[in-house]
Amino acid sequence: LQQDRTVHCTAEVLHHLGSKSTAPDVQVAVQGELRSTEEADQEFYTRIRSLEKELVAENIPDSHGNVPPELEPIHLLAWAASGYVTWHNSTENTNFHLAQVKHVRQVKRPDEDLQFDYVLLLHEMVSQEVMPWEVTVLWHPRSGVRVPRDRCQPCHALG
Repeated sequence: LQQDRTVHCTAEVLHHLGSKSTAPDVQVAVQGELRSTEEADQEFYTRIRSLEKELVAENIPDSHGNVPPELEPIHLLAWAASGYVTWHNSTENTNFHLAQVKHVRQVKRPDEDLQFDYVLLLHEMVSQEVMPWEVTVLWHPRSGVRVPRDRCQPCHALG
């Protein structure tokens, strides 16, 4: 999160053969110290919970690659969600990359979670297709990111 600081991280990810629903085994090594995001997370959570109208935004980043500072947490949640989509839908013949948040809409909930319904544009690097992907993200500072629903929009269903 700090633009002027680099932290080296390596990970070994072992996927279970034949099981898309089982989480991979991940071993992570970090060289250096990661800054805590607790304060920023709580600030973002409080700001979004206090909005009178649900947050709605489009085209993050814009056509010049800019992300407004107030939408940076929304963009970071999209990155986390795209990682989930990539993990669940990648094969040895695909390579997804988040190109843009085409649309995001906050959904008010009766519980403490924040919910965002996204349409993400995922660039599939091998075929060079840009695929719209609908993703629902639940987030709370204590429990982190969860993706209860994701699907490639029908005109781009994977085979």
